[in-house]
Amino acid sequence: MHFPGRGNRSAPVRAVDGVSFDVAAGETLGLVGESGCGKSTTGRMIVRLLEPTSGTIAYEGRDISRLNRRELRPVRKDLQMVFQDPHSSLNPRQTVARVIADPLLAHGSSESAARARAVELMDLVGLIPEHIDRYPHEFSGGQAQRIGIARALALDPKLVVADEPVSALDVSVQAQIVNLMERLQKELGLAYLFIAHDLSVVKRVCDRVAVMYLGRVVEIGAKERVYAAPAHPYTQALLSAVPLPDPAAERARERITLLGDPPSPASPPPGCAFHPRCARAAAICRVEAPILRGVARGEEREVACHFPGAG
Repeated sequence: MHFPGRGNRSAPVRAVDGVSFDVAAGETLGLVGESGCGKSTTGRMIVRLLEPTSGTIAYEGRDISRLNRRELRPVRKDLQMVFQDPHSSLNPRQTVARVIADPLLAHGSSESAARARAVELMDLVGLIPEHIDRYPHEFSGGQAQRIGIARALALDPKLVVADEPVSALDVSVQAQIVNLMERLQKELGLAYLFIAHDLSVVKRVCDRVAVMYLGRVVEIGAKERVYAAPAHPYTQALLSAVPLPDPAAERARERITLLGDPPSPASPPPGCAFHPRCARAAAICRVEAPILRGVARGEEREVACHFPGAG
């Protein structure tokens, strides 16, 4: 996904540049990285809220990246999204009943059937069905996010793209929403693309983790392996910033401090995009961009680094 730059001579902003991954039925893939690395843009392209500049989006073996609105309509039932800010994603002029029923009405349900389904969904996500005729501003942030989840589930999707669904909530409420999403996944067989910058939350909810840096995936693999033995220096730095619950262990461990600021996606550096901030960058890193390769034989993990796993 390349956005046009400002002015006629400005370089395009390469928000997402060569990302490739898959999400299996019923699994949760975590997509992590710094703000501005392209996580949310990736999620919005998957559900076709943004039109990709190039490449394909394959759903159940079918390329949906070039479908027109009529062709895309039946596919939209299976691909839904939960947004980061619950209140800004809900229409303040509509009652909760209408907010949740809108997807159903758009796909041909009657008013009565859509309302009945909205009542069911209110109960499913832990809200009081009798409050269905209230407006979004009458709910707390956590309750509003439950409404957003109910709306996403209205059409019985198979994949839900959750774009930082708990980052705008208090810590205690975050735990409630995470528990809710885990329960719904088990009950409904959902697959999640869970976009986040909080690695503690990702560790709790995800099966696999993909780490993004400057529009590219630099490491992807099973959660246990990525957290236990990160292979990319950027992943190592991210994990070193996660607080440990044990004060003694927190004081004893070594923090990895990255050099400088992330480069601009409008003018990425040559070679490996991470090399200006990498303490172990070599000459090859400055001229040759690494591709995703397997870390070890028999291990389902890939890393884009010329010197993976080095200390």
